Amino acid sequence: KMAADTSVEILKVLENEILQTTKVVEEHLDAEIQKLDQMDEDELECLKQRRLEALKKAQQQKQEWLSKGHGEYREIPSERDFFQEVKESKNVVCHFYRDTTFRCQIMDKHLTVLAKKHIETKFLKLNAEKSPFLCERLRIKVIPTLALVKDGKTRDYVVGFTDLGNTDDFTTETLEWRLGCADVINYSGNLMDPPFQSQKKFGTSFAKLEKMTIRGKKYDSDSDDD
Repeated sequence: KMAADTSVEILKVLENEILQTTKVVEEHLDAEIQKLDQMDEDELECLKQRRLEALKKAQQQKQEWLSKGHGEYREIPSERDFFQEVKESKNVVCHFYRDTTFRCQIMDKHLTVLAKKHIETKFLKLNAEKSPFLCERLRIKVIPTLALVKDGKTRDYVVGFTDLGNTDDFTTETLEWRLGCADVINYSGNLMDPPFQSQKKFGTSFAKLEKMTIRGKKYDSDSDDD
């Protein structure tokens, strides 16, 4: 009986909280409607103009991004191109890959989706074997590695799949969250709630990936097909 009484009490408290929240939302909406009702024609026209200006500006910004190669995931041929591309865009994600590394193909799949969704960021790929100077300078030792560049400076790295739940089956949302943590894309989700945390709740076990050292190479591979 005690447990039943406690449950009833909890339900009452929850019900009360929901009612309070609904009341606040309704009051806020009423105030907004009242504000609109009290606006004269000049004010409404002004509001409309401001909205149009904002839309126009957003459209111009989008066109500018597209002209700089945003909106698609593409390969750049050389290290020299990297410096040029990074200079002209505020946010850049560059995937250092290698043809023989299977996990690079997994990364490609997710980056192709995100490049279309996050037009505010430039998504590139560069063959690590063709860019030894850059790999040395950026201390890239594991493939795949994403260099996350903001305002021309490399601010963060996604090295292998360690930050992505340590699994080959990570979701595009998980990578999106990780890029959001680095503030290199406009992320609309909750950064405090990584998408792979919910997978863990349902008992998904993640296999730990061992980093393999490749003899005679400057970097290791986060791949098991070498």
